[in-house]
Amino acid sequence: MKRSAVRPSPLFLGLLAVTAAGAVLTTFGEETGALAVTGTVLFVLGGWAVSLCLHEFGHAAVAYRGGDYSVREKGYLTLDIRRYTDPVLSIVLPLVLLAFGGIPLPGGAVWINHHSLRSKGVESMVSLAGPLSNLVLGALLAGSVAIFNPSVALAAALSYLAYLQIIAFVLNILPIPGLDGWGIWEPYLPYKAQRFGAQVRPWAPLALFAALFAFPAFASVFFDIGGAAYGLIGGERALASFGQYNFLFWR
Repeated sequence: MKRSAVRPSPLFLGLLAVTAAGAVLTTFGEETGALAVTGTVLFVLGGWAVSLCLHEFGHAAVAYRGGDYSVREKGYLTLDIRRYTDPVLSIVLPLVLLAFGGIPLPGGAVWINHHSLRSKGVESMVSLAGPLSNLVLGALLAGSVAIFNPSVALAAALSYLAYLQIIAFVLNILPIPGLDGWGIWEPYLPYKAQRFGAQVRPWAPLALFAALFAFPAFASVFFDIGGAAYGLIGGERALASFGQYNFLFWR
């Protein structure tokens, strides 16, 4: 990819600044005090917004390398959160649901011209790039706790954000139409299966999210799988739970 094609927007840099400010605040005061809680909320919300941008940028960057140069004109390579479809449904809603329910729903989306992509393999990699960015970011966040040994409140915030990234990875990798997991396999599926996927794509993810909210047993199995995956990358469940406690302080 040409270096000039990627130009981080001021808004993305602002989200990074908010996330950094949250990290700083968590180091002051008591572990469950007002500063630590405020810092955790800023860090997790800011960090989640940053991860939404990186997730969609991953799709766009691979598509650009694979032949779809329209993503540059659409502004997808700027990491500008406003470029990823509807700002309310794709950005605000996931942040609100995260703040009130602690569930990291998928956010924005990029429109890829699949006819411009060079091969089925590239199409598959375009879909994989988004969830893979969550997995890598989760591993980096969890690893930073082990390597740098930060304060307990900051370690908890880092761990909770890492846990959310892994949950997002597990969610997005499911082979359900409308999710990236389906897009990974879709190029290799028979035409009838692709047509079925196109028909149910608008509501299949909504049915999954409704099931997570409506059926505690189903949600428990899903989060157990996510927790196991989080443990495989070296994440500390106790610290993640502490970070969630500070983040959802109002409960």
